[in-house]
Amino acid sequence: MAEPDPPHDTFAVPDPPPGRSGRARDALLVVWMAVVLLVAFQGGAVRAGAEELAPGVGRDIVEAVGGPTGWIADRLPFAEPTDDVLARLETASGPAAAPAGGGDGGGGELTLLVTGDSLAMPLDTELARRFAGSEVAVERDAHVGTGISKSGLVDWSQLSRRQVRRFDPGATVVFIGANEGFPLPRVGGGGQVQCCGAEWQAAYAERVRELIETYRRDGAARVYWLTVPMPRDGARQEITRAVNAAVEAAAEEVGDGVEVIDLVEPFTPGGEYRDAIEVDGRERIVRESDGIHLNGDGAAVAADLVEEAVARDRGDG
Repeated sequence: MAEPDPPHDTFAVPDPPPGRSGRARDALLVVWMAVVLLVAFQGGAVRAGAEELAPGVGRDIVEAVGGPTGWIADRLPFAEPTDDVLARLETASGPAAAPAGGGDGGGGELTLLVTGDSLAMPLDTELARRFAGSEVAVERDAHVGTGISKSGLVDWSQLSRRQVRRFDPGATVVFIGANEGFPLPRVGGGGQVQCCGAEWQAAYAERVRELIETYRRDGAARVYWLTVPMPRDGARQEITRAVNAAVEAAAEEVGDGVEVIDLVEPFTPGGEYRDAIEVDGRERIVRESDGIHLNGDGAAVAADLVEEAVARDRGDG
């Protein structure tokens, strides 16, 4: 006679798989290591991501996180090697790129650095597309949310020197000014000066002049500095006028090797803001909805002016 099946509670419980069982603190350690690595290698990406968000509480929160993580990443030696790897991958999968190299813009291979704050985007992409396959290799290095008078995220005096060492540019395009208006140390000392009078403009011009000299590399390279078209907001317009006046003064003081490319007149004739301008015989929207940045069509107009200046200096036009 067959024996009945044993009751369920007599089944043997299977042994756990061999190896060390994980503990809660081990899991926390792994999470913290992941956070540290992300901050070290891509902390600046959080800061950059904030610029993509619409104004509001969400953007404020991301900026609050991205500021410290970007500050840490800027001071660690990992961001630039990571960017180099990503740039090589992008080049390998994209259109044929020109060989990199310095040069003074007199023909031959030229490395053109396009930098600035968020204003430099998408101008940098447009210029890279136009020069792809030519003897001009475009290096893009925009730092969103930064400013010459705003050193909390990035000190442009230090950043410009790192850029020159890293990219060895024969020419540099600078488009910056969306985040200005912060107090600056008075020229000659004596405390800080508020925006946007003559003393502030002098202090801002001194910083611009230092950047121009860095990018000029003792006269071995050229600098193309773009003025900022008038924004929609009236308070920002006052800051923008002061910034542009300071840029003009700094460039005039430096003299050779720097060209100021005026975007005020093409985009905001008479200093009056407008969303659309005439492009190739048609009215086109050229500004983003924020009333500050250029959109794709606007970037194409700005790229025309930069391309003409580069071709002229290289003897190509």
